[in-house]
Amino acid sequence: MLHHLTVAVNALLGWSVLALVFLDELLVMAALGLWGADAGGWRLAVAVVLAGVLVWFFFASPKARYGGPVARPVAKVLVIGGAVVGLLAAGHPGWALALGAFSVVVNAVALHPDISRLPAAAASDRAGQG
Repeated sequence: MLHHLTVAVNALLGWSVLALVFLDELLVMAALGLWGADAGGWRLAVAVVLAGVLVWFFFASPKARYGGPVARPVAKVLVIGGAVVGLLAAGHPGWALALGAFSVVVNAVALHPDISRLPAAAASDRAGQG
């Protein structure tokens, strides 16, 4: 018989994981910019980063207007995957591997129920105080 193992995560660890998710998002945008600069100069770098930020804002962020159970993970895979491929194309295979591995691990850990509910719990706490 298989038993379901549940590991509780305290809030400090949960917020630390969410901080790493944010760091990952910044690293992804930096990687997009690096590829853009390598492939076409500063204008392409700015355009690619802006496109990444807009896709993240509208589809992947927790409060994304068009995010959802399908759109959110698809947008994340496209933007993070684009950053990893961009690093490869720019001649940085080690960094590409590191970014890809870090992104997968930190985003997978952030799906833990104790972690994924932290932002909504904090928002409801703030609403209750106001």
